Amino acid sequence: MLFIEIIEAVSTASFVPGTQKIPFVILAIRKVDALKILLMVLWETKSLETKRYIALSRPIEEVGKMLGGWSGQLHRQNSPEQSGEKG
Repeated sequence: MLFIEIIEAVSTASFVPGTQKIPFVILAIRKVDALKILLMVLWETKSLETKRYIALSRPIEEVGKMLGGWSGQLHRQNSPEQSGEKG
């Protein structure tokens, strides 16, 4: 279910304009973090072999980095300094 929720949040963020993307990217980041924790619990309880844990964790970690970069970019693009406003 987490995979589907991540895909849904990312696809929604892809199609909404500007600042409306931020909540969906943040949601996707939270879901990826939850997925990483659940995988870790499975591995720690020996319910998931180390080889499979690594095989799943690496791409999920990469997705997390990509989402973090997207989030940072969105925050920079929508910051008051970027739009010419002064605090």
